[in-house]
Amino acid sequence: MDDLTLADELVLLAYDDNGSRKLGQPALGYGLAGALLVELALAERVDVVDKKVTVLDPTPVGRPLLDQALARIADDKPRKPGHWISKLSKKLTDEVLDGLVAGGVLRREEDRVLLVFPRTRFPAPDGVQPAAETDARARMTSAITSDGPVDPRTAALCALVKAVDYDRKVFADLPRAVVRKRLKVISEGDWAATAVRKAIEEVQSAITVAVIVPAASS
Repeated sequence: MDDLTLADELVLLAYDDNGSRKLGQPALGYGLAGALLVELALAERVDVVDKKVTVLDPTPVGRPLLDQALARIADDKPRKPGHWISKLSKKLTDEVLDGLVAGGVLRREEDRVLLVFPRTRFPAPDGVQPAAETDARARMTSAITSDGPVDPRTAALCALVKAVDYDRKVFADLPRAVVRKRLKVISEGDWAATAVRKAIEEVQSAITVAVIVPAASS
């Protein structure tokens, strides 16, 4: 499969080696929608102007989900990231998983729990952690445990993991205080173009409102 998108990597992190999902909904869907927006900012297709997503270049990037998102944004007026996170998140987890299955990164297994309840899992074809996930985890761990510059894609993935409150699981083997401090530095750091940093900031804020606040009040 071609190089994975941020959404692909986030899904791989969200599923364990047995193919079971460990990051709940709607957090995962919102995180994936945020990943699309950040990916489009990295590709210099969108910017965040006055806290609204604005299209800079409607030219497709050659990845179906990204191009579909870009077309929807281009056909509308500038709107806040929270609007697009809500709109784009619908059925997005299934679509990203379908792409990973089609690319041979994951496989789909369907069975029944207690012979009654249907269950769908998405393990790797060889039964071990996909190489792409291993690479993503290694890049993120290196970013957390060092104090040097972080490449934009890894920094963006770290910021997305933090936004969906999944960093405890991804960095479970590292000291919590170190992780939190370093994630803050990475999320706010001068590691990418201004447009990408603004996208990350707005996406993080929108996901926090969409996911964390309702959970706290329930």
